[in-house]
Amino acid sequence: MDLRALLLGLAFAVMWSSAFTSAKFIVADAPPLTALAFRFLISGAIGVAIARAMGQSWHLSRAQWRATFVFGLCQNALYLGLNFVAMRTIDAGLASIIASTMPLLVALAGWLALGERLRPLGIAGLLAGLTGVTLIMGTRISGGVDMIGLSYCIAGVLALTVATLSLRGASSGGNVLMVVGLQMLVGAALEPWDVDWSASLLIAFAYTTLVPGLLATFAWFTLVRRIGPVRAATFHFLNPFLGVAIAALILGEALGLFDLIGVAIIMAGIFAVQFSKAPPPESSAVCDETSLVNREKADTVS
Repeated sequence: MDLRALLLGLAFAVMWSSAFTSAKFIVADAPPLTALAFRFLISGAIGVAIARAMGQSWHLSRAQWRATFVFGLCQNALYLGLNFVAMRTIDAGLASIIASTMPLLVALAGWLALGERLRPLGIAGLLAGLTGVTLIMGTRISGGVDMIGLSYCIAGVLALTVATLSLRGASSGGNVLMVVGLQMLVGAALEPWDVDWSASLLIAFAYTTLVPGLLATFAWFTLVRRIGPVRAATFHFLNPFLGVAIAALILGEALGLFDLIGVAIIMAGIFAVQFSKAPPPESSAVCDETSLVNREKADTVS
C-alpha cells in the first residue's frame, strides 16, 4: 500500500467517524428526520449532477433500480434516520461504536447466510468484536443509557448491513456515482420536511452534507479503485476509536475504562475479519501479474 492510499484511507476514516459528532449538533437544533431529508436532497442532487457530467447514465437496469431503492431505504431512511433520532438521547461516541460493527455483521451475514468462506482468524475476529460490544453495552446499560435510543442504533446498524450487501447489486452494472446520488434521493423522498434553521445548524449541516456525505464517499470509491475492496475495508477498524475520540474532543463526552477496552477489542476484531479475507501473497502476485498482462494486451489491441 503506497503513501497516497494510506493517507486517503486515513482521511476517509476520519471523515466517516466525524459524522456522528456533527450529527449531534444537528439534532440539537432541528428535527432529525427533516435535517436528513435536506441533506439527502442536496447530496443526491450534487452526486447525480457530477455523475451526468462524467457521462454516467441514470437508465439503470431493473435489478440496479431495485438494489438502489433497497440501499437508499436501508442506509439513508433507516440507518441514518434511526441514528439521528437516537442521538437525541445517547452519546455520539456510543452511536459510532455500534455503527462501526457493520464490517463484523457483514462478514457474519456472508458466512451464515451467503455461504462465504471465513477463515479461523475471521471467526476469532467475529468473537472478539462480539465480546467488545457486549462489554461496552453492559457498562452503558448499567450506567442508565436510554434503551430506546440504544435499540434505534442497533436496528440502524442492521439496516446498514442489509444496505452494504445490496450495494453489490446496485453497482454491478457500473454508474456507481449515479447510484450513490439516486439512493440519496430515495432517502430524501422518504423523510418528512419541517425545519427552523440557525447558524450552528447551518454549519453542522453543511459539514455533514459535504464532508461525510460526499467527500468521504468519493474518498472511499477512490480508495477501493486504487487498492481493492479488501485492503480498503481494513481502514474501518479505525472507526470505533476515531468516533469516540472525536466525540470526546469536540463534545466533551466522557469515556470509561471499559469503553476504551471494548473499543480496542472491536478494532482488533474488525482488523482480524478483514485481514482473514485478504488473499495469500502468492495469489495476490499472480492476480497483479495477470491484470498487468491483460492491460498490456488491451493496450496492444487498441
